[in-house]
Amino acid sequence: MVLSAFNAPGQFYRGNLHTHSTLSDGCLDPAEVCRRYRAEGYDFISLTDHFIGQYGYPIADTTPFHETGFTTIPGAELHSGAMQNGELWHILAVGLPSGFTPPDAPGFLPVEGQESGPAIARRAREAGAFVTIAHPHWSGLTLADARSIDAAHAVEIYNHGCAVGCDREGGGHVLDLLLSEGRELSLIATDDAHFYEPDHFGAWVMVKATDNTPDRLLAALKQGDFYSSQGPAIHDVALTPDAVTVDCSAAAAVIVQGHGQAAAATHGRSMTRATVPLARVAGSPWLRVTVVDAAGRRAWTNPFRA
Repeated sequence: MVLSAFNAPGQFYRGNLHTHSTLSDGCLDPAEVCRRYRAEGYDFISLTDHFIGQYGYPIADTTPFHETGFTTIPGAELHSGAMQNGELWHILAVGLPSGFTPPDAPGFLPVEGQESGPAIARRAREAGAFVTIAHPHWSGLTLADARSIDAAHAVEIYNHGCAVGCDREGGGHVLDLLLSEGRELSLIATDDAHFYEPDHFGAWVMVKATDNTPDRLLAALKQGDFYSSQGPAIHDVALTPDAVTVDCSAAAAVIVQGHGQAAAATHGRSMTRATVPLARVAGSPWLRVTVVDAAGRRAWTNPFRA
């Protein structure tokens, strides 16, 4: 895995990949969801309503809401089969085609004999979707659960709705364990917005693409040409055998994480460039970078192989 977002052609586009509307359990209709994200300066969103029979298995047609400088990628949050805790899988599928065959998933409870989570994730990837393991902490995901989703492109490292609603926002632990087992995964930060609490505009992806179009954005997501953020901007990341140098918006810390206990950090005030020596993470088969600003907001690079 290479850190391609900072040398790929194009420019960065800001987007949210996990959002709900009145097509499932959100409070706002699709047009208003799109309007609000556009008004807040987003370049794109994916409306990912719950793909269950209770709501008619919706995959929203948001093309009427495309405008100059704003686009959408079709998607859905898939549910089928039980995790080890007996609860229903939540799997994010961005770029899911409108003709995707629904599972036997009438509601938010597992049904005996229905398609498994790993199986529906594979079907979604084969259909062209960018597949993400959603909110591992909120879901009560075990490592065995996570291992079973072999079609995943990414793990949600931060889910703003889960942070606001229950203080279970993270996925970094699951992500790091899978990386140490050799899995090639990226990470995303999302809102999971429903708009009935302050669960919106709290986290996003910055996707490097040559055009702000659904096809180009989806291709860039699959390639890993993006980083994720709650606020800080990452402008460049340069790797040498001895150090990682990060150019970013004003930061209080730049941290490099790796396998097991491997971690190193540089701390300061209003840092816009920071160099982190790699001696303490030497030998780690993978690395990733977190930028933290003075307010505690974070930005994350995708993992990369040193």
